[in-house]
Amino acid sequence: MTDAQIGLSVATPIIIVFALMLYRMGVLQRGATLSAVFSAVAIAIVLFLDR
Repeated sequence: MTDAQIGLSVATPIIIVFALMLYRMGVLQRGATLSAVFSAVAIAIVLFLDR
């Protein structure tokens, strides 16, 4: 694994957990949370497989 792939493997779960925490605190609505999670996962997959 390259450094970029390791970074993606660490950053993506952090983004997902942060979005879920904001949703539970009432800061984000369900649609915004799903959008953030799906976007983070999609970006990670594209960048991970691009290399």
